[in-house]
This record gives sequence, C-alpha cells and structure tokens, in this order.
Amino acid sequence: MALLFAYRSRLLAAAFLCIGGVARAQDRPPVYPLAAPSGVDTIVGLPNRRLFANPSVLGMGPSKGLIVRYERMPRFGVKSEAQVVGINNYAGQIDKNARLSIKGYIPAWNRPHLKVVVGLSYEREEFQFNGPATTDYELYRNIEDKGLKSISSQIVMLRPVDEVHWYLARVKGELSGDYNAATDLSTLDYFRFSAEAVYGWKRSARFSWGLGFQYGYTFGRLSLYPAVLYNRTFNDRWGIEALFPARITVRHNLSESSILYAGYTVDGYNYIIKLRNELERLNPNGTLVSGKIPLSTLELRETEVKFRLRWEREIFSFLWMGAEAGYRYNYAFDAFDRTNNDREKIIDSKFNGAPYASLELFITPPRKLLEKAGVRR
Repeated sequence: MALLFAYRSRLLAAAFLCIGGVARAQDRPPVYPLAAPSGVDTIVGLPNRRLFANPSVLGMGPSKGLIVRYERMPRFGVKSEAQVVGINNYAGQIDKNARLSIKGYIPAWNRPHLKVVVGLSYEREEFQFNGPATTDYELYRNIEDKGLKSISSQIVMLRPVDEVHWYLARVKGELSGDYNAATDLSTLDYFRFSAEAVYGWKRSARFSWGLGFQYGYTFGRLSLYPAVLYNRTFNDRWGIEALFPARITVRHNLSESSILYAGYTVDGYNYIIKLRNELERLNPNGTLVSGKIPLSTLELRETEVKFRLRWEREIFSFLWMGAEAGYRYNYAFDAFDRTNNDREKIIDSKFNGAPYASLELFITPPRKLLEKAGVRR
C-alpha cells in the first residue's frame, strides 16, 4: 500500500531537524524552499563537517511528522460478476466511499551514517451501497457493516555512504481487513508484509535518483517489481518527484510556504474479508463442488489510479494544510478464494470512474527550530 519513497525520504532527509539540501553556490536565483547556508553539514547542521548524501533535493516540501487525512468520493456505479457457480451477480451504486487515515513518523536514530524513522498508521475505508447489497450480497454486506481497516507499523532506514551514494530501505507490517475488535485478530490471516529498497546517487543539491525494488500490494496482489526514484529541481520554481511506476508528480513552488503538485499515483489495497454466512461452491448442475470447502474467507484486491492536483500551504510554522482533488480510475476490486488457499477469483468487480477530493493537515518541524539547526526549508 501504498507507499511512497519520496515522502518517506523527505522525512528521513529532514529527520525533523538535521537533513537538508545545501547550495554549493549562491550566485543563482533562490530556490523555494530556500537552501541551508553553504558550508553546513547536510546531516548535523554544523560547519566544516563532511557532507553526506540523501534522496532529498532543494525545493521539496517539508517533512511530515503527524498526518491526518480525509478523502471522499461522490456516488458512482458498481458492477460485480460471479466467476464461479453458486455466487450471484450485483449491479448498483455506491452512495459513499470515504477514507480516513492517521499517520505518525518519529525519528528513532540520527547519526551521520544511519537514520532510522519509525512510522505508525491507522486507515479506515467505508462504503454505503444503494441497492440490495445489505440484504442479498454477502460480500458487500460485510464491507458496509464493518468497513475496511488497516493498522500498520514500519521502519524506514537511510544509510548515507558518502557525498554521492546512499541506501534507503523500508519494512512494513500491517493488519488489513474487516475486523471489528482484537478478538477478530486471533489468527495471522489479516497480517500483511511489504518491503522496499533503493540504492541511489546524489548528483547535486538539485538532483538525486536511485534504482531498487518494491515488494508489496501496490498493484493489488503481492508482487515484486522494479522501482526508479527520481527527484530533481530544474530551477527556482519547477521540479519533479517520482517513484516510477507507482507515481510521478510535477512540483511548482509558488513560494516558500505554498507548493502545487500535479501527476498520478497507483494505489493498491489488500484486505481479508471474514463472511458471516458461508458461500457454497456449486457445479453447473447445482451440486456441491467436490473437495471445496464452503467459502468463509475472501481476499479483496483493490487497485486504482488517481490523476491528481494537490496544493500544500503553510498555516503556522509547524502546521501545513494539503488540499487535493482529481479523478479516480478503478482498475480492480476483485475477491479471491482464501478459504481453500487456491486463490481462485470468485467475484470480478468494476467501479465506475469518479472524481474525488481530500483534505489533509500535517505537523512539520517548526521553522525556528530548523533554522537553529542550520537548516531552512
């Protein structure tokens, strides 16, 4: 899930106080946010110390410590087709699809050659169906009654090697599904694991890139795929932040306290659904399928692409706001057999495309505290 290196690398690169871009020459137009004074260590903010590389570049937004985000989509259509005998089809509308997420990041270790950040998060996705889902369709009745939740923890590690080279790695564990209480988590069915790693090069204060991999659910199912990180500031206003193929974002720095973004993201979610009533697998003649246990657990794989426009604005020196709007294209919302462990597709669903909007508040290191450490945004 998603998932993004550039946001976490910015968090690590700032480490709330310590990592910042350094301009080696001040004879060019200023970059927003402004660079730290020349001759300052990128890690500890002390003069006459060795510089160490990191993934961040001049102009990137502030690091995020605590994030609260709410996202909402208006009514859109949904169509579900059964892939096995004995399961019904469904067609209707979803009146509400909303997501609430609360995330926090804490710098746990800060040394010139090793940065460690610990992250905790809670996310909840809710649906309200306009149709027979609450009475006739077992999968959607479960989703509407319980919602879909994810509680996760992660560790992000940045290993600067020298002035040019760096490593970035992340491991994450989460409990993801339709559980309601701790009693529902008696097994490891809800547990999900993901990991990412990148080896990179800091070519200048304005350009950093890397190659690596992601192992997780960005595309719905657990998979391993390559990743290219590319952070570059072209001039005092424009830049790009990308983790291809998961996302590409163009950045426009309106001022030191206002940043505009445009691009796309690919988000993947994977949930375990415990059905209240078992679903029986049938042969075409109506008899039970031999060797198949009635379905009590499904694996829900959701994949979507968002084309977005985002604006971040400083409210106070420690508090920023993020407002985002765009269009969501749903690639998949499919249910697979988890009871028999054969991962056979049971339900193939399609959501209609729909606009979406979100509002976000996040806490950053206070500007005065950063400046005391020799780092400016």
